[in-house]
Amino acid sequence: MSVSSPAPLLSSSLPDAAPIHQLHHYAYRAKDAEETRHFYEDILGLPLYHIIQSDVVPSTGEFCPYTHFFFRLRDGSFIAFFDLGDDQAALPSPNTPLWVNHISFRVDNKADLQAMKERLQAHGVEVLGITDHHIFESIYFFDPNGVRLELTAQRADEFQMLQESKTVHARLNEWTARKQQWRQERAEGKAAQPLKPQQNDRPEFKSN
Repeated sequence: MSVSSPAPLLSSSLPDAAPIHQLHHYAYRAKDAEETRHFYEDILGLPLYHIIQSDVVPSTGEFCPYTHFFFRLRDGSFIAFFDLGDDQAALPSPNTPLWVNHISFRVDNKADLQAMKERLQAHGVEVLGITDHHIFESIYFFDPNGVRLELTAQRADEFQMLQESKTVHARLNEWTARKQQWRQERAEGKAAQPLKPQQNDRPEFKSN
């Protein structure tokens, strides 16, 4: 479903954007609450912190019994789940590779990544990495519900990230302009393949 852009409004007619401080929670569907609790609390070390149970969804008013439970991160944010009581996990998106949709948690350093990799593997969890992303390093794995997770250790300091932020709009604008041209060519039957980015930030990996 496409979402059209709202009509532009004069900034003077709008209130200032409220400060958004951090992620409060991200919610997924869980096949089984206890299986999920064991993974996040006993293996990853995130404490189970809050639970909501009801027969009705407050935001929509629809009938759907659920158990909604939250695990707390060190910064006070949460990852949360809904057990709908039917032993069904969320289905993967049919048009999206499994590696695309994921959530990443930050750890302090590479030694922590290695320790968590060993801990996960000892519990029978398949782990990819440690992967070098230049500004950070990561490991990847799936939870019992098929949610792809990443643990990340930041390498770049605040100054490096600030320098990166100075060019990001220009690079995205270039991508957007090229995508507009690609859409036109596709409409004319000239573009069959997905658009490639204008530069390769990972030159150590080359496509065929």
